[in-house]
Amino acid sequence: MHSYRHGFHAANHADVLKHAIFIQILDYAIRKPAPITVIDTHSGAGLYDLTHEWARQNVEADSGINRLLCAQADTTNSDEIPPLITRYLQVLAGCRKQHGEQAYPGSPWLALHALREDDRLHLFETHPSEIEALRHLPKLRPELRARHIKLHALDGFSAAKAMLPPVSRRGIVMMDPSYEDKQDYRRAVQALSEGLQRFASGCYLLWYPLLQRREVNEMLRSLYRLPAANWLHAWLQIKQAPENGLGLYGSGVFVINPPWTLRSELQAALPWLQQQLAQDEHARSECVCSA
Repeated sequence: MHSYRHGFHAANHADVLKHAIFIQILDYAIRKPAPITVIDTHSGAGLYDLTHEWARQNVEADSGINRLLCAQADTTNSDEIPPLITRYLQVLAGCRKQHGEQAYPGSPWLALHALREDDRLHLFETHPSEIEALRHLPKLRPELRARHIKLHALDGFSAAKAMLPPVSRRGIVMMDPSYEDKQDYRRAVQALSEGLQRFASGCYLLWYPLLQRREVNEMLRSLYRLPAANWLHAWLQIKQAPENGLGLYGSGVFVINPPWTLRSELQAALPWLQQQLAQDEHARSECVCSA
């Protein structure tokens, strides 16, 4: 049993990047009337309280969402906020209206609140306390059919592939493991490879941390070799890599079969995010695509 709890890190710079992209993907998917299936392989608790002692330990929200809210409150800058981030902040505001001013939505909450009547959601999680928190999530959308929202107390890397391809042939797979186990880098690539074999047209989102580990670079090289004709890779570095080689200094997202609109939205959003979230002059960002 690993010790990772996302409650210690909720609303940090990595969540900002990951969730802004996830929201855009969800929004794009529900433009079409056909049902979608959303699979979250590493769900966490689904909803976080930033006043909780875990969140207050390092106040990681100050590296992420709190900076964006300050920029939003500054009337001299509010008109410059890119559409991708404006939408992200709209969703956050909706969450806080429902759950309080210090609530922060995880990817299960985001997916649940995007669902329509015939859509389906599969949540995978292995930690008992996180599973217990997730059990309460469907109650937030009582109008949805209970059988359309499934919680699986299983390892998402190995078990999620059983859900592919979805009956509707439209699906989104969200992967954001903790990487507490170094094998997660290898297993993420393996899970994507197996997913593509079963469901080549699905949209897959993989989040990863910027750390001074060889496993990160090895994983990225493997991702580029996957048999995916259409992919997008965006990353955001907020500070210089630590000299001691320890600690997170940014994060990235690799999307297979992204919405065609995501590239232009990220190209507008990343420079702004870099400016708002930079902690020193070494902040960098980039968005590259297969075509």
